[in-house]
Amino acid sequence: MSLLILLVVILAGGATALQAPTNARMSAAMGSPVNAAFVSFAIGTVALGLLAAVLHVRPDMNATRAMPAWAWMGGLYGCVFVITAAWGVPRLGAALTITLMVAGQLLVSLALDHFGALGVPRQPVGWTKLAGVALVFAGVLLARRG
Repeated sequence: MSLLILLVVILAGGATALQAPTNARMSAAMGSPVNAAFVSFAIGTVALGLLAAVLHVRPDMNATRAMPAWAWMGGLYGCVFVITAAWGVPRLGAALTITLMVAGQLLVSLALDHFGALGVPRQPVGWTKLAGVALVFAGVLLARRG
């Protein structure tokens, strides 16, 4: 596995941690995590449109017609994440909110890997992975007590 790939993914995770308090601040100013998510997605849509234009990226419309219905739901998952983060940070703090979200991501990721669901390559879950998730949950408990 390339070190560059790992670094990019770690930085993207850091951006996720920044997104939660940023949207929480927006939520406080706009009076609702839904309003904050709307603004967040609007700005993200503009940024993606500009990036697609600069990179000359065009969708393969034939391929999009053949996709299963669940493949269109990524934006809805993002919506849930952004709204929940904007709502959770003022109540739980950034560290606990993100730690709980990571714990949830790990649980669902383990299930996706184990069953090969949603087109993910099948990778059976063993004791080592379960121990890693248990350590994250221990981290949740420690972050909550801190």
